[in-house]
Amino acid sequence: MSSDLQKLRNIGIMAHIDAGKTTVTERVLYYTGKTYKMGEVHDGTAVMDFMEEEQKRGITITSAATKCPWKDFEINLIDTPGHIDFTAEVERSLRVLDGAVAVFDGSEGVQAQSETVWRQGQKYNLSCLCFVNKMDKIGADFEMTIESICDKLVANPIVLQLPIGAGSSFEGIIDLIEMKAIFYKAEKMGATFEETEIPSEFQETAEKYRHQMLELAAEHDEEMMDLYVHDEPIDIKIINRAIRKATLAGELHPVFVGSALKYIGVQRLLDGIVEYLPSPLDKPDIIGHKPNDKDKEVIIKCDPKASLVGLVFKITSDSHGDLNFVRIYQGTLKSNSRVLDASRDKRENITRIFEMHANERKIIESASAGDIVAVIGLKQTLTGDTICDIKKPACLPSIEFPEAVVSMSIEPRSAVDRAKLGEALDVLKREDPTFGREYDSETGQTIISGMGELHLEVLQHKLLKEKGLNVRIGKPRVAYKEAITEAIEMEGKFVRQTGGHGQYGHVVLTVEPLLTEDGHWSKDIEFISKVGGDKVPREYISGVEKGVRTASSSGALAGYPLVGIKVTLIDGSYHSVDSSDLAFEQAAAIAVEKAIKNAGPVLLEPIMRLQVVAPEANFGAVQAGLLGKRGLITDCRVHGNMRIIDAKVPLAEMFGYSSEIRSATAGRGTFTMEPLSYEKIPEQIAKQIII
Repeated sequence: MSSDLQKLRNIGIMAHIDAGKTTVTERVLYYTGKTYKMGEVHDGTAVMDFMEEEQKRGITITSAATKCPWKDFEINLIDTPGHIDFTAEVERSLRVLDGAVAVFDGSEGVQAQSETVWRQGQKYNLSCLCFVNKMDKIGADFEMTIESICDKLVANPIVLQLPIGAGSSFEGIIDLIEMKAIFYKAEKMGATFEETEIPSEFQETAEKYRHQMLELAAEHDEEMMDLYVHDEPIDIKIINRAIRKATLAGELHPVFVGSALKYIGVQRLLDGIVEYLPSPLDKPDIIGHKPNDKDKEVIIKCDPKASLVGLVFKITSDSHGDLNFVRIYQGTLKSNSRVLDASRDKRENITRIFEMHANERKIIESASAGDIVAVIGLKQTLTGDTICDIKKPACLPSIEFPEAVVSMSIEPRSAVDRAKLGEALDVLKREDPTFGREYDSETGQTIISGMGELHLEVLQHKLLKEKGLNVRIGKPRVAYKEAITEAIEMEGKFVRQTGGHGQYGHVVLTVEPLLTEDGHWSKDIEFISKVGGDKVPREYISGVEKGVRTASSSGALAGYPLVGIKVTLIDGSYHSVDSSDLAFEQAAAIAVEKAIKNAGPVLLEPIMRLQVVAPEANFGAVQAGLLGKRGLITDCRVHGNMRIIDAKVPLAEMFGYSSEIRSATAGRGTFTMEPLSYEKIPEQIAKQIII
């Protein structure tokens, strides 16, 4: 597809909910000629928000991909959701991108979800540009936004543009590299603009910011530093080269400014994307590994002529079969070809390849390193799997997703719906890695779990409307966990003699709490073997680990899964005839079950990081409400006539909070929250749950 990899950009648009991501994306599609009519989020006509629920709610739920041209470059663009309930969409999108544009509301600065998506981008070493949007909004404050980028994101913004005015007086931008003012023609929807001299009242401010910009850029380029120190004129190409070098290294984050809604500044942002963000060739080689052997490294280079390696990062169900989104890292993928799913050791077919534009698709014959495409034909492949050349297998690092924190029961109303429900839940699980399902044999109910109330609402809508199921749905419930507080040594023996071949397994384990650096229980279960082959032969170790993990799936207090334990196999014995994998699995399970009952078991609950924005006049009521929910306020600051409250609150107390906050603030308050940690539940509340 892309003949010149240097001219390709794989980028994402990321931000806090309502910062204007999708509006920015709609303008990008219009100015690049990808669409001929601008969609609007508030009208439900945004191209990238094509799901019925997205249009109804005015938010992005699923990441949408498109490809658009700008000048002589090609941009693969993914618009990601801003709501924390759909964090998996952000996670898997950023995993396969090379750069990102972080959009900020000019009147709010860095908000709670801005911090989350920024951290996700940093985790994958994405080069980031900043776009200060909504400068036409009442209360817009460019300097405050820049300060919040420095303070809250610990980033290094380099300001390349200044706004001309703010709020209702915002009318254009100042380009600090070319030292020109740019005014966009609203009647032409910003497609035409006029470059003029900088208005005299902004000249001094522009000179000050340009001086700061040159100083920051010069630190990353020797030639530019030499010119800067000797106060000589610096060519624009040299400035751009220095900024690009620092941006690719993650040391600077260029800042652009505008208002997507008022058609100001988006074309200059596009110029910045192609000028400063990396091509696939600018990214370092990826260290993969051989299937089933993580110690054997495989170097994966962005080379279309090498053997194929690609990562499946998203799956959507389709009437013609699953549509799998693939980022190709090496080699070339062709339609009607055979590939290996290295993560599952399964051979798969690629029947068709598509270039995507939101929910529209264009058939192409092949795609090569650097491209992001969708394919049909994969049957068993899941999100995070690597597809590769059958003769040269290699695995890429997979994608890690957060654990679900909310669950609810779901029951079919008829036998026909029961059969359809299983299939529908299988489809949802393939599409969404943060969606969970399990069957409760005691109640006969299916329990589904997700990242929050909104997430479950959207899943519920899919089952009822899209899948046409008639189901009864229970109230959301908290996904509690169990942990231990003491270390203990325990023996487990499984002996069965039924005549002839018997069963014999014997282990001695130490079981202890596994904590993170900040003192919280880890979400992992760690197993280590320190026993010699004369006690427990190597072939039975996997059986012991399986028994440990099986026993850990249900705790000693209320049957919730166990987290944060470290189990070490320190001794045991075997029988040369009667021992088996199954016997050692059972022996380990017996030992762990006994251990957790005697190691000070405790019940844990998910704690959420919460940010509430409320009018100053309603601060007392909001604060009292949070304290009544066992909340701990960690920070509180005034922004204009609004109060921003950061807090930690148990998830169990937060169901229905959206209606509470509306009631307490006459509809003016908003909040966002995300999972923070699991913490011990107070004794009196734990007793009610355990009963």
